Amino acid sequence: MTDPLNPMTVAPSLPGPHQGYMPGFGNDFETEALPGALPQGMNSPQKCNYGLYGEQLSGTAFTAPSHQNERTWCYRIRPSVKHSSRYEKIALPYWQSAPHVVDDVISLGQYRWDAVPHSDETLTWLTGMRTMTTAGDVNTQVGMASHIYLVTASMVDEYFYSADSELLVVPQEGRLRFCTELGIIDLEPKEIAILPRGLLYRVELIDGPARGFVCENYGQKFELPGRGPIGANCMANRRDFKTPVAAFEDREAPSTVTIKWCGQFHETKIGHSPLDVVAWHGNYAPVKYDLRTYCPVGAILFDHPDPSIFTVLTAPSGVPGTANIDFVLFRERWMVMENTFRPPWYHKNVMSELMGNIYGQYDAKPQGFVPGGMSLHNMMLPHGPDREAFDKASNTALKPEKLDNTMSFMFETRFPQHLTEFAAKEAPLQDDYIDCWESIEKKFDGTPGKK
Repeated sequence: MTDPLNPMTVAPSLPGPHQGYMPGFGNDFETEALPGALPQGMNSPQKCNYGLYGEQLSGTAFTAPSHQNERTWCYRIRPSVKHSSRYEKIALPYWQSAPHVVDDVISLGQYRWDAVPHSDETLTWLTGMRTMTTAGDVNTQVGMASHIYLVTASMVDEYFYSADSELLVVPQEGRLRFCTELGIIDLEPKEIAILPRGLLYRVELIDGPARGFVCENYGQKFELPGRGPIGANCMANRRDFKTPVAAFEDREAPSTVTIKWCGQFHETKIGHSPLDVVAWHGNYAPVKYDLRTYCPVGAILFDHPDPSIFTVLTAPSGVPGTANIDFVLFRERWMVMENTFRPPWYHKNVMSELMGNIYGQYDAKPQGFVPGGMSLHNMMLPHGPDREAFDKASNTALKPEKLDNTMSFMFETRFPQHLTEFAAKEAPLQDDYIDCWESIEKKFDGTPGKK
């Protein structure tokens, strides 16, 4: 059938609440937009039905352990070599990759930004990307970059994929549609999406202007964190992740495909839509997740647990227990701890923490951390509550309290995050953020038993 908002032919509707999507994270899915398009019992028949071409998209090395191996078999109108011609290097100057160190920019510090404002400029997913920080090295596939996206226009006969990275998309305002090779994802605030490395797609504006955050992961793929003693339930559950059903376009139109490769951008011209996968099966696919289904866990007697307890997704590094990236969510939750300073405590961290505010007020920074805004506390730099938050938490009556109407997140990485020139000189940097700790006073009293 055809989606009335989009020319792509999609698979027949699924029953119940998962219409248009298949539930699960890391599942082996199979889906077809035309009956009989998907081969059964084999991957590469001598002749595919409908005159389709069989092609494999590999997200890991062929020899990766079976529980980590990710690949998807696609049955498409044209093989991908027909979606690729001679390449021409192009400039997208606001989209930067690591290593990217600007000589006259100091990344050592505690930084916070207001929301990057919209403008009257026509901006697509590609031209509206604004890199804030980079970390690691895109060429050795370690580290990440953080971006703000501003979208005011749909991509028309334009397509994109990143050979460098998978993208974790966190909307803050407006709705987007990702028309991918493997199906359609509609995305709105309070949801996230993961777009795998090498997956080709077009981004359309449903409601705008749109603004949000992107974590570009150069390293190993995002996965669900191990729950350890927490057990089998709570946090993010696999069933709440949604992968799109098959959808395709059979459309002749002059088109442009842009590829991000080793931090550079190249484009190629073709004569048709490359979104031509009629059927597919495998476990390497885009996915979306509703953050409202995240079930936080925490202390129910005393003390404040580490923020890692709120990890939604983690991208591991070569060091066990030290992530290339953690995606951490601070959403509505109850605070019930006794005799405890409840906000996040003061600390220095070997990990670098970049936070973004989707909506509401963050408990450790009641003023200044605005929806759409970001903050950066780089590795081994101290940070914590401001004076107002400290005084309130130190003296308030400790009754059960619900933190309501709040949703912030953190991109945390083992690498230092370097500011781009845009972040340091064009984005709305709060120059006085460092002063939020200036009024903290000495309270020390050496009298025995004094609190």
